[in-house]
Amino acid sequence: MSALVDRNGLPLACTVSPANTHDSRLYEPTLEAFEIPGTEEQPMIISADAAYDAREIRQYNRNRGIRSNIPVNKRSRRHPKRGRPCWFDPELYKKRSAVERFFSWIEAFKKITPRFERYEHSFLGLIHLACAMMIRRILG
Repeated sequence: MSALVDRNGLPLACTVSPANTHDSRLYEPTLEAFEIPGTEEQPMIISADAAYDAREIRQYNRNRGIRSNIPVNKRSRRHPKRGRPCWFDPELYKKRSAVERFFSWIEAFKKITPRFERYEHSFLGLIHLACAMMIRRILG
C-alpha cells in the first residue's frame, strides 16, 4: 500500500498493489490518484524516504513543479553522484512522521492489517472506508 498524506497525517490518496512490487513503482499512481475536482492543486514539496531516491521520481516531480525532499540512498548507488547535490532539508524531513502516524492509524483497523481480501479493489475499498472514518474522527 502506498499513501499520500498531508502534514497532519490525514490521507489524501492511497493505492494498493501486490507485495512483490517495489514502493517506488507506486509513486506515480499514488500522486495521480490525488485529485481535487475543479482545481489544479498539487503538493509543493514531497518528503519521501530513501527508497524513493530514483532519477525517474525526481524528474517526474520536477516536471510537475514539485520539490523533492528525498535523502540520497547511498546503498543504491554504485558510484557517488557527481555534480550538484540534490536538495534535501533535514528539518522538513523530520516532519515525515505524519506518514508513520497514518500507517499506525490504519493498523488500528484489524481487518486491513493482515490483508485477507483476495481482490485489490475490495482491499482498496476497505482502506478508503478506514480513511473516511479517520477524517470523520478528526474533522467531526
